[in-house]
Amino acid sequence: MASTLSWGSACCPRPLRAGGGARNEGPRKPVEAGWVMPVLAQKKARKIRKIILKEDVTELGKKGDLLDVKAGYYRNFLLPTGKARLVTPLLLKEMRIEEERIEAEKQRVKEEAQQLALIFQTVGAFKVKRKGGKGKQIFGTVTAQDLVDIIKAQLNRDVDKRIVSLPEIRETGEYVAELKLHPEVSAIVRLNVYAN
Repeated sequence: MASTLSWGSACCPRPLRAGGGARNEGPRKPVEAGWVMPVLAQKKARKIRKIILKEDVTELGKKGDLLDVKAGYYRNFLLPTGKARLVTPLLLKEMRIEEERIEAEKQRVKEEAQQLALIFQTVGAFKVKRKGGKGKQIFGTVTAQDLVDIIKAQLNRDVDKRIVSLPEIRETGEYVAELKLHPEVSAIVRLNVYAN
């Protein structure tokens, strides 16, 4: 007696008679009749993880970047070193709120810089006294720190001397200095240098 295995829903193979039919069974199913059902191989699924970087990773991205990486790279490198987090809806919401807060802060800083630039325009010229020499010559030069001190004394505003762009001043006269208050906002300040 010969037996065959089938891929049908039965859990055990059914013995078949030499004549090809089973005893006391009704009509045979196509699988039992010897038909072969093709099994198609599926393409191996690429496992990708959506992550956000906690710090800069060379050749991958910068802190805060939202990226797709292979699951193994995340599991074996980024997660153990603490360089990335998996993206969740809650994390995306927190990121969106943080971005809005940062944008609001940038806008506030820009508006303050514009107000300060308006104040510098309305003030007119700052007066700088220096000890005079021959003709229009003065002893020493007028530096960015001198201008910062004058602004502090007259307007009671703190200004960083690194944002001041000042030509070299070695004699009396009127000069123009530029203050870079914000990447998008600059203020022009006039200086009157005279000898006493």
